[in-house]
Order: sequence, then C-alpha cells, then structure tokens
Amino acid sequence: MKTTFKLLLSCFALIMLAFTSPSRADTEKRIAFVVGNAAYQAGALATPANDAGLIAQTLQAAGFDVSGARDLDGESLRAAFKDFLDKAQASGPDTVAFVYLAGYGLQLNGDNYFVPVDAKIASAPDVAIEALRISDYTKRLAGLPLKASLIVLDAARDTPFAKSGPPLAGGLALADAEPNMLVAFNASPGTVAPAESGPYGAYARALTEMIREGGMPAPDVFGGVRLRVNEETKGAFVPWDASRITAPFVFFERAADAPPPALAAERVDALRSEPLQGLGAQDAYAAAIERDTLQGYEEFLAAYPGDPLANRVRALLAARREAITWRRTCRVDTPDAYWSYLNRYPRGPHANDARGRLETLAAAMAPPPSFTPIVYDVPPPPPAEIVYVDRPVLVFSDPVYGFVPPPPIVILAPVPAYLVFPPPPPPIGLFVLPVPVFVPVPLWANPPAYVAAPPGNVIFNNIHNTTIINNNSTVVAPGAGGLGAAGVAAGVAAGAVAGAAAAHVALPPSLANKAAISGGQGAPAGLPGGVPAAHLPAGHQLPGANGVPSQGLGTKPGTPPAAGQPGTAGVPSTHSPAAQGLPGANGKPLPGAAQNPAGTPPRNNPPTAQAVPGGQGVPAGTGGNGVPKNPKPSPAVTPSAGSPPVGQKPAKTQPTGQNPPQHPHAPSAATSKPAVTGSAPAAAPKPQQFQQNAPRQVQPKPPQQAQQPHAPQPVQQPKPPQQAQQPRQLPAAAPKPKAPCGKPGLPPCR
Repeated sequence: MKTTFKLLLSCFALIMLAFTSPSRADTEKRIAFVVGNAAYQAGALATPANDAGLIAQTLQAAGFDVSGARDLDGESLRAAFKDFLDKAQASGPDTVAFVYLAGYGLQLNGDNYFVPVDAKIASAPDVAIEALRISDYTKRLAGLPLKASLIVLDAARDTPFAKSGPPLAGGLALADAEPNMLVAFNASPGTVAPAESGPYGAYARALTEMIREGGMPAPDVFGGVRLRVNEETKGAFVPWDASRITAPFVFFERAADAPPPALAAERVDALRSEPLQGLGAQDAYAAAIERDTLQGYEEFLAAYPGDPLANRVRALLAARREAITWRRTCRVDTPDAYWSYLNRYPRGPHANDARGRLETLAAAMAPPPSFTPIVYDVPPPPPAEIVYVDRPVLVFSDPVYGFVPPPPIVILAPVPAYLVFPPPPPPIGLFVLPVPVFVPVPLWANPPAYVAAPPGNVIFNNIHNTTIINNNSTVVAPGAGGLGAAGVAAGVAAGAVAGAAAAHVALPPSLANKAAISGGQGAPAGLPGGVPAAHLPAGHQLPGANGVPSQGLGTKPGTPPAAGQPGTAGVPSTHSPAAQGLPGANGKPLPGAAQNPAGTPPRNNPPTAQAVPGGQGVPAGTGGNGVPKNPKPSPAVTPSAGSPPVGQKPAKTQPTGQNPPQHPHAPSAATSKPAVTGSAPAAAPKPQQFQQNAPRQVQPKPPQQAQQPHAPQPVQQPKPPQQAQQPRQLPAAAPKPKAPCGKPGLPPCR
C-alpha cells in the first residue's frame, strides 16, 4: 500500500512539473538576416531590394528579430554577415535563424557564391576573390547549437559576369543541407530564373504567401512556394529546397476556424503516395513538381512519355541528373572523377570547370586509355536529355525548347485577393531596405505563443492592424478620423518619417556605424546620425515602439512633436537631412494643404509683415527676413497693452514688408507723450488701441513707445528713429533720451 502511494505521488509530481515548469520551447527566439542586392555595377536588377524588404517585413510579423540591408559591397557584406553570425552565436540553443539573400548568385567547382554589388568578375578565377562563398557561412551556422536554420538564396539568375574565357555554369549548384538546416533556391539547380520587372519577384511573393498561411512545417512551406511559382510563371522556373530540420517549427499557427488552406493536406498526401500512372497527366505533373525528386520525374515520363508535358519534365530531370553527377564529381575531386564527368557530359554545363580542375591537378585534359571511372548515384543520361544540358545554362522560358505552358495546380488554391503588394516607397538612406506597404496577416494566423517577442518590433505587435504601421508611413484613408483632405495630407507628410522608422529593418552594427560615419545617410529619415532604432540611446525610442505613442494614436495627424525634440521648429534636426526636406517639416508648406484646416483652433497670428520662423518658407531657428533669431540671450518679453487680442489682426501702421523690432527701453504706448528726441520724425502715426486680454505678467517691463519705421537692428542695441518715408536712411546720431522713472508702474529712478 505504501509503495502504491509513493508511486502515485511520484506520478502526480511529474504531472505538476510538466504543467508548471517552463519548457525550452516557451522561449523560442527568432533572428533573421536579409540582404537585397540590386544596384550592381555590372548590371542592375529590378526586384531584389524590394524582395528583401518584403521578406524582412513578413519575418518581422512572424516574430523574427530582423537585421538587413540593400546594395552591399564586398566589405560591407562580409562585415554584416559576420555580425549576424555573432548574433546567432549569442542567441542560445532555442533560436531559429533565417537567412535570405537576393541578387546575383554564381557556382564554381561545386560551391555557391553570392555576389556583392561592386564585384568585378571578368573570368572564373575572379569568383572566389570577389564573391562570398555561401558554405563558409552555412557551416558556421551548422556548428552552432541552434534549433533550426533556414538559408534561402533568391539568386539563381542569368548573370553578366565572366564574359572572358570559358563561361561559367549557370544557376546554383546542388547543395546538401546540414543537420537542422533547410536550404532553398529560387530555381532548380543548374537552371536560372528569367529577368523580372517588379515591383516584386514571383519567388518573394510566393514565399510571403506561404509563410502567412500558417500551420505548415518549413518543408511544406517551400513545397507550396514551388507549386505557386511554377503556376504563376507558367513554368518559367521551378524552385528547389532540401531540408534536414527535425525540430517542430511553424512560422504562424493556424486557428481552428480558419478557411481551407492553400494546400489541401489530404490531396497532397494522396499525391505523394499514389502511383502517378493512375492520376492522369495533369495531376501527375502536379505530383511530380510537388515531390521534386529524380524518381518522381522518371515515374511521370514512364507513365506519360507522349504527353505534351513530357518534354518539360524531361528537362527538369536532365538538369537534376547532371547536378547530382557534378556534385559527386566535386566531392571526389580527383582526375578520375573529372574524366568520368567528361565521359558523360563532354559539352555539359560543368565541362569547363572539369577541365579547369584537371589543369590545376596537372592532369591531362583527355582521359587516358585506361582509368578507373567513379561510381555515380544516378545512371548516365539517355540521349533525349542531352539536348537540355549541352549548354552552360538552362532557361525553361527559352522559346527554342517550345515547352507548352503547365496546367493549373489542382491542389493549390488561388492567390488570396488581399495579397496585393503595391510598389514600396523609395529607400530612405544608405543600405536601408525598402519598407513595403504592410498587408495585415489574416486574423486566424498568429505566431506561436512560445515565440519571444523581438525588441522594438512594431509589426509583430500589430500584425492584424495597419493603423500603427501604414497610417504612419504611406497610407492614410481619406476622411479617417474626421479629417478633411488637408488633414489627411498633413498626416501623411508628418507621419512619413515616424512610420518608416517604426517599420524599418535595423541595420547590422557594422553597417550602422558606416552609415553614421557617412553623415547620417544610412538610417530612415528622422533618425540621428544614421543610427537604427535598435541602437538609439534611451529616450530616443521610435514612435510606436516600446510603448512610445506613434503618430496618429492619441494625436491628430500632422501635429508637430513636442518642443525640444529634434525636428521641431526650435530644435532643428541637424542629423537628418532627409527629414529636413520633407513637406510639412521645419516650416516647409504641404503641397495644396490649407494653412488652417477645418477644425484647427485659431492661433495668435503675428502681423502679416512679420516673418515667423518655420513659416512662409523661413527656416526654423531664424528671424524675419532671414536674420538669425536671437543671436544673444534676450530678456523675457511679455505682451504689452498694444498687443492685439487672439485671432484679431492689427491695424496696418507700417509700410508693407517692414516690421521693426521694439526697442527694449522705449516708452510704452500707454504714456501720454512719446519721449522727446533731438531729431523727431515728421508726423509719426498714432498707435491703434486694442482691448487687452489681461496677459499674465511675469515681471514689470519698461513702457514702450509706438512702433516707428526704422531699419532692423539687433536686440538691446538702441537706435534712433528714421525720417518718415525714408525708412532706409538713418538720421544723425541723437543723444539718448532719459527713460521716465519714479512714477507708478515705472522703475525707480537711479
């Protein structure tokens, strides 16, 4: 009985421990590194920078702490990648790392390279010098105790490099995923994607869609990407991936009341297991593309050899067979291996690479009469496949092949209507990624509860709501919040800086430092010194981050920041040239916006002739007519009896364009007579009387006389009045009058 009781007590303790102890999965950390290289010196690309911005924003919504940049040269790219590897090393074992590289990719001797924008690759030997070898970084990631790593190369493109000497093999080389790692390409190994005009590439759009679907493991996400890209591009290119991730991982969890998923799980499972011969050609084609294996393509050709889709599948099979053969050849890396490859593919994509390696190994170009061929994992190619691999690069959209368009994928739902991505605004600083207009994540998709919230990630906290993100960056609904057209325009202009800053992707530390040194060109407008949000000191948080109210939440769009903050009229933001050039900032008028929109309370406007800092095109921090404002500290000034009430214009007592400053020691208009001077002006205008609104007096001030037209003088410098109708001529110096004193309201006599 006692033993049974102890056993029950132990079971109860274990159950309680399971419910009360935090699991390591409760603190899953997600980090990402995203690069979009488009501005290549050798030939610019249209979409990679935008694609990187779109993927970065999608990963932010999924809970990733994203750092990234665009248009990196070799030095910057290596430094930024090192920053990310250091970050991954410090993140701990419950970290999921995601790397996305968009731009030009190359392969050489079985290795894949990512090309910086300043690379000068005239021939094959320049590749290893000018470009980054991807395996150098993936092997280091694989050596870290991470939960999972995902490496995505959106870089298989026809390149403008190595135009002298033997051509390089096209596309990317078949790669093996390391343990707990997934590797994905935008195009099948040995093939390239055609040029796209944007604003976003098909691969980035499909990856964004499948990540947002929720509930799918990482291999299923990239399987859906392959189907979507094949369908959207009419088979122009077919993505590829290989996974060895064993830990459970999903980008988003899918609620029970969610609509049917884009990929019908039952149909997918059936297509994976059923023989292709009984499915029909179209369903069999979808199944072969979904499997994306050598055996799947061979099974399709065995079942439907005369179908119009057979040649397309045969080209996919030919490219995969050659890629497997070349990978095995590079691993052995002996003269026998390269002679074996040349026996199979004498004019294959890697024939020049094989001959180059033979030359490096000091071996003969032609195979000797007797050598030991290596054993490959695949049989030699049949003659029907050779036509597709007798050239350096395979492009499925090449009209020479005459491929028929593939049929719609029956197991794939149409693209959701809400997934429409307009072109992003232009980038706003050195290295900074474009910030796309945010499309909210469906309500039934949410990041898992155990994901640690990334610091300062506004998008992660508002994935179903665009109010904080878009209303502060690029989109304000007309009439939102009861504002008129002018108010909406003001909200857009005033919120542009705040929204871009709130939703931007942080630069890696090395790039943030470089951007700061370059003069603040590396950060979103409004950030001082080019320092991204993650590196701002305390008290300088971004709007909408870490509890700091964002523009448009609790404040009317277009409301200027509080006094004392950078960018206000009194405190110009000298560290942000971009911010100073925005309409509505620092006094620059909004195009077409009214001076006082409907609903704006009246202000105590100065006389029309007086130039106000920040208004009428006069920069903040200056006085009227461009004169520096208060070059020396001046005493406090209180309204005098001659000041007009709020909302009432003063009488015109001066010539247009003249607004002389008040003399600090002149008699007040309340006195019966003006002070007598040695050279009195002729017919001085009588001051206009106004009803005073009982201003709060801080300290007694000397009385002032009626305003007389004279040339502007610095404050606290006495100046005699000018002759009437000669405002530009100064009279002869006169003795300084003695200020009245000793009377009520006047200072004591000295």
